[in-house]
Amino acid sequence: MNTQRTQHILARISVLFCVLTFLASCENDMRDIDRIASLTEEEAVDISKNVSVTYSDSAKVKAVMTSPEMRVYHDSTGNSEFKKGVEIIFYDEALKETQRITSNYALMHQKEELTEFRDNVVITKADGSIIKTEELFYDEKKQRYYNTVPIIFFFSDERGNQAATSFSSDAGFNRIEMESPTGYWISRDNNLFPSTGF
Repeated sequence: MNTQRTQHILARISVLFCVLTFLASCENDMRDIDRIASLTEEEAVDISKNVSVTYSDSAKVKAVMTSPEMRVYHDSTGNSEFKKGVEIIFYDEALKETQRITSNYALMHQKEELTEFRDNVVITKADGSIIKTEELFYDEKKQRYYNTVPIIFFFSDERGNQAATSFSSDAGFNRIEMESPTGYWISRDNNLFPSTGF
């Protein structure tokens, strides 16, 4: 009777050992699958550090973009992402700065030809006027900037500011259309309106 009982216990231990071995091998296989999947994801992205890109047209510099890090995705989107922020300085034909855009995050949608800037977006014009918002889009096909969140404009002569719930503008921020604008300005001398620079 003891022998039968011992054999029965040994049989159960053998079955349990086989099950545990099978489960352990499955776990290793899952780890290998996860490791291979992460390698595939990593291989699909080029990461460049301390990037400086010059945009030119007919051998004339139009803009210079700098960023601590740029990620180019080799998937169906082909997007470029700037998780650590970006700065773009625009130039006229005489290579004088006309404006600059900075943000803590940016994403270039290659297929849609659309660039989005997010988180502390600041547009600074050469005359000193400043635009601040948390979101900005640039439509390359239409050559227009726009957003859908509040925005504030600071006049270059510090005589006031203007806010809006959203806006749309040409590429040079010269013709700006604002939604529900509010603001104030301080008159000085005979000049009733401040210089907006827009």
